[in-house]
Amino acid sequence: MKNIIMIIIGSSLVGFAYNWLLIPHHILSSGLSGIAIMLGLLYPFDTGILNFLLNLPLLILGVMKLGKRFASYTVLSVIVVSLSLYIIPIIELTHEPLLAALFGGVITGVGIGIVFRASASSGGFDIIAMLIAKKTDFPIGSLLSAMNGVIVIASGFIFGWDAALMTLVTIYVTGKVIDTIHTNHIKLTLTIITAKGDDMKDILLENLYRGITITDGVGAYSGEPRKILMTVITKYQLAEVKEMIQKTDPQAFVNITQTAEVVGMFHKA
Repeated sequence: MKNIIMIIIGSSLVGFAYNWLLIPHHILSSGLSGIAIMLGLLYPFDTGILNFLLNLPLLILGVMKLGKRFASYTVLSVIVVSLSLYIIPIIELTHEPLLAALFGGVITGVGIGIVFRASASSGGFDIIAMLIAKKTDFPIGSLLSAMNGVIVIASGFIFGWDAALMTLVTIYVTGKVIDTIHTNHIKLTLTIITAKGDDMKDILLENLYRGITITDGVGAYSGEPRKILMTVITKYQLAEVKEMIQKTDPQAFVNITQTAEVVGMFHKA
C-alpha cells in the first residue's frame, strides 16, 4: 500500500508539471511522454491517451524482462500519469519559459524519483534505462538524459530552437533530481545476525536477486548459536529488506554499511 500511494503521488506530480508548466510553453519532457506532448501539440489528440498508447509496447517488455511486480507498478504509474494529463486542465502557471523549464524539470524529477523509489517506473524510456542499469553501474538519471537527444532535436525543428533549449534544460534538471532521489547506484553491505538463519536466507533469496554468504556464529554472552548472513544490496532496496528482516526475526541484529565499490559478480538491478 505504501508503494502504491507513492506511485500515485509521484505520477500525479508528473501530470501537474506537464500541464501547468511544460505544455503551455511547448516544452517537451523526456522519453515517450515528450513524444506524446509533441504529438498532442501538433495534432488534435489528447496527450494522456497518446502517453498510454505509446507506452504499451514497453510495458509488455517490462513484464518479460523486469518482473510482474515491477510491471504492475509501472502500469499503475502510466495509468495515473495518463489520467492526470487527461483530467488536469492546462494552465500557464508562469509566463516565463525559463522558469517553466526549471521548475517543470524539478517537479517532474521529484515525481519520477518517487516512482523509482517505490520500485516502479513511469514507463517509456525509464524501462529501457532500468534494463541498461541492470548491466551497468551508471546512475539512471544520467542514462535517461543521454537517451533524450532525439527529443531535443525534434523540438528544435518543430517548435523552434528556443523551445529546444528549454526542453534541454528540463531534461537535464529532471535527470539531476532523479539521481538525487533514486539512489540505486549506491551499494550497502548488510550483516545480519539471527537465530532464524534458514528462514532469513529463504525469504531473502525468494525476494532479492542477490548472493548471500552464511557463516556460523555464537553469542559471546549467551553462548547460543547464531547464523551470520552477509549480502550487498542497492540503497533503494533497503526499506524492503528491513521489512523482510523484521517480519522473519524481530530480534535479529543488523549492521548496515555503505559500500565504496563492488568487484566481482554483482547483479546491478
